[in-house]
Amino acid sequence: MAATLIILALAIAAFMSNRVPLGVVALGVSLALWATGVLSLGEVTAGFGDPTVIFIASLFVVSEALESTGVTTWVSTQVISRAGEKRSTLILVVGILGAIATALISVNGAVAALVPVVVVVAIRAKLAPSQMLIPLAFAAHAGSLLALTGTPVNIIVSEQAANAGARPFGFFEFALVGIPLLVGTLLIVVFFGRFLLPTRPFRAPMGDLRAHAETLREQYDLDGGSRLIGAKKGISEVVVAPRSELIGTHAYPGMVTGSGSLVILAIQRGGENITEEHTVLMAGDTLLLTGTWSDLTHEVATPGMLVVDEPDMLRRGVPLGIGAKRAMFTLLAMIILLATGIVPPAIAGLAAAMTLVVTGVVTPPRAYRSISWTTIVLIGGMIPLSTAVVQTGTADLLATGLLGIVGDGSPHLALLAICALTMVLGQLISNTATVLIVAPIALVVAGDLGVSVLPFMMALTVAGAAAFLTPVATPANTMVLEPGGYRFGDYWKLGLPLLLFFLAVAVFYVPVIWPF
Repeated sequence: MAATLIILALAIAAFMSNRVPLGVVALGVSLALWATGVLSLGEVTAGFGDPTVIFIASLFVVSEALESTGVTTWVSTQVISRAGEKRSTLILVVGILGAIATALISVNGAVAALVPVVVVVAIRAKLAPSQMLIPLAFAAHAGSLLALTGTPVNIIVSEQAANAGARPFGFFEFALVGIPLLVGTLLIVVFFGRFLLPTRPFRAPMGDLRAHAETLREQYDLDGGSRLIGAKKGISEVVVAPRSELIGTHAYPGMVTGSGSLVILAIQRGGENITEEHTVLMAGDTLLLTGTWSDLTHEVATPGMLVVDEPDMLRRGVPLGIGAKRAMFTLLAMIILLATGIVPPAIAGLAAAMTLVVTGVVTPPRAYRSISWTTIVLIGGMIPLSTAVVQTGTADLLATGLLGIVGDGSPHLALLAICALTMVLGQLISNTATVLIVAPIALVVAGDLGVSVLPFMMALTVAGAAAFLTPVATPANTMVLEPGGYRFGDYWKLGLPLLLFFLAVAVFYVPVIWPF
């Protein structure tokens, strides 16, 4: 127990310092737990085979498919056209979308699907993604209390209440507390997020492709009758690199390249068009090529060419491009599997990722590259710490000590102690594990006080959702870490007022709806 607490304290200090890479800290935690004999080798490495880690890895592949086929661009265009570019309106729309998606599938699935959409929406609205991604994750946490299927915690507390002789909660009964939580979360984010969230620099992707095409048409003095960028075909600018094998070869506008897959639309040297036939290429010459997106991606990767704008990045800006229907159908099938619970989430995610690769929507190399390995290593490396906290009795020690301080006080005071304990543990271990630890204690406390277990169980799921203070508190928090350019200490600034709001709702509002 002492070793676990020391390792936990050192990990928090390393995370807060921002000087040690997050993956190194997570792996260091696992190694330290093994070196001190707290956990066995199998327990230390079990995190990387955990179903949650596998599910999250598969969701990155699904997100890549949606982004590369232009589904993300299309959705973000719809959001911008309807919500405008005002920060508060966009946060409300994104938060509501995230909450509804969470109620249907899961917090992790909703956040993974919406992260690329939110990044594009933020950039098009000239906002830093760091101003919108943490709000997405936090709104998803609130949305987990809109329905029974929002999170495994809801199912756990419902079953615990029924086993204790009360009744299970209804499917939408959670919404009685979930809706106020979502409204309050969005209001806090809208009014205080601008000041409590960082504004990190970001690299803007390719903007309006039509404007880009017109710029190229004007620069290269091309005929206005042909369409340069579409769902199937695109363009790419390349520069002949120094010492390239292309130097000294002959080329001219309208020429088909040696592979027969691309056409040279124009050639420039020093900013001036070259129209003569059989021009001898020199280092620094610029060629404008056209062809299918796949051919462009393959051909411009040839050594000796410097690409101005990667075709793969340009293609993402084409709404509903090639493979979009297959990507959306696969996403819909995965959502149905997650919502109905026919198969475990990890199986649904793996099946979706495999389908996208087999159908050619995502190539195997791109599927591997799409996975945020920092996120995977961080979650997989920290799961053993959760195991150690439970197995060594550290969690029980904290629970017993806190309840010993409270004693046989009023039900509200006991509820406050239960929720505070849940929130503290929830920042360090998964909220599911936390609720499994605290729920039996809450049932005993309710029995000793002679009051209903329903307010204790509902307050427990509210407190379990308030995992706002660290990026390792939930996988959803971790998934927005890299895209938003966040640091470990960025979460608690907005997370603390939200945590206090959730605590107030759990202690004072919940007993009004579910009386003691």
